[in-house]
Amino acid sequence: MKEKNNLTEGPILQSLITLSIPVIFANFLHTAYQLTDTFWVGRLGSVAIASVSLSFPIIFLIVSLGGGLTMAGTILVAQYKGKNDIDAVDYITSQTLLTVFIVSAVLGCLGYFLSPFIVGIMGAEKDVFVNAVSYLKISFLGAIFVFTFMVFQSLMRGVGDVKTPMYIVLITVTLNVIIDPLFIFGYGPFPSLGVTGAAVATIITQGLSAGIGIYMMLKGNHQIKLRFYNLKPDFSLIKKMFKLGLPSSIEQSTIGLGMNLMIFLVSGFGTVALAAYGIGTRIQGFIIVPTLGLAMAVSTLVGQNIGAGKVERAVSTVRTAATISFVFLTFIGIITFIYAQKISSVFIPGEEETIRSSTLFIRTIALSFGFIGIHHTLNGAFIGSGNTITSMALSIISLWLLRFPFAYILSHFAGMQERGIWMAFLLTNVLGAIITALWFLRGTWKKKRITEEIKIISATTSEVLIEEGVDT
Repeated sequence: MKEKNNLTEGPILQSLITLSIPVIFANFLHTAYQLTDTFWVGRLGSVAIASVSLSFPIIFLIVSLGGGLTMAGTILVAQYKGKNDIDAVDYITSQTLLTVFIVSAVLGCLGYFLSPFIVGIMGAEKDVFVNAVSYLKISFLGAIFVFTFMVFQSLMRGVGDVKTPMYIVLITVTLNVIIDPLFIFGYGPFPSLGVTGAAVATIITQGLSAGIGIYMMLKGNHQIKLRFYNLKPDFSLIKKMFKLGLPSSIEQSTIGLGMNLMIFLVSGFGTVALAAYGIGTRIQGFIIVPTLGLAMAVSTLVGQNIGAGKVERAVSTVRTAATISFVFLTFIGIITFIYAQKISSVFIPGEEETIRSSTLFIRTIALSFGFIGIHHTLNGAFIGSGNTITSMALSIISLWLLRFPFAYILSHFAGMQERGIWMAFLLTNVLGAIITALWFLRGTWKKKRITEEIKIISATTSEVLIEEGVDT
């Protein structure tokens, strides 16, 4: 197989650009799923927006429980790619897919049946409750599709191929934009399903992306190959994957629980505040997509370079990326601050009270976007080097020790109501970046060696190939 995407040599900036731009574009497209739903559902009013806003953190929480395993696969693939051990890469691919497939099926079933209970404890108003439960149930039915494509996208990123997943997402997002209003409002043979229609449209397109990903992995034309004889559970490797991925799962789950706690806190101030929160967080999520893409690129670059023994190149990569991320997002934050009201009115036209509240939220957090960039970029280095526990700890500190306490104190005891919650986002964005930077400067993250900890893979793969009589 022809070697491509050698990220351990050449100019660092060029490697960052080559790897991050397709990832950023793909992430923008992923976010477009949510923004498309928000845009069309917003035409149904504040209650509908609030329903989707309530549902998203719950979905995120469930998905995040299995997301750590996907991250473990990415880290392992990146570092073994750096060592040029292709057999290990293929073996990890199959084992990651098998494990995540089982986990996603279990979590999807649990989420479907527990949806009424979960929404109920969030304290939603009656109309919001009905729509949110319906949206959630349909979304959880498609969890297995989401997880499957997550695996494909992450593993491809691990070997340095970021363009292929981008093309797939482009196709499916375009399809989602077309069919979303058809299922929400109804047209011809398409029934009018309201909020539920947005979930149905998303599931259809996610199923398509998962199917394409599986097909490509079976074909093996993109540096990773799914082999059926590698799908026999290797409990030793799976255990190691859980050990490596569990901190990332906990981290993402922590974020998900934090989002749900914030939703619970916001919902106490009424439907308008909840709708404003949904719009504001979606805008923030969209704005910071570039830095998330850059962080993913950093993870891959750090993983491959540490796997190749080029630690100082990994350090230089992180510093370059963090500088770019801070400058770019600070500029974007200024633009967002200026046009916050116009941005809000796009999503919920005519709802002046909601527009005012979401505008205040957006303007409060906009000038801290650069600090979010620093946090995520440095976190990408921790993940790429295999220091998933560090990444987890920083997320717990940011959300549980800083954001939620600040939000509760400022909203309830300082008399700021929902404005106190908006202010808590600003404070924790800045403080989180400072804490993450101080930890990065300690340098302990550079000492991790995943390929030295997991030595079973190549030997196991060779034995299987011999037993099966396969010509590689």
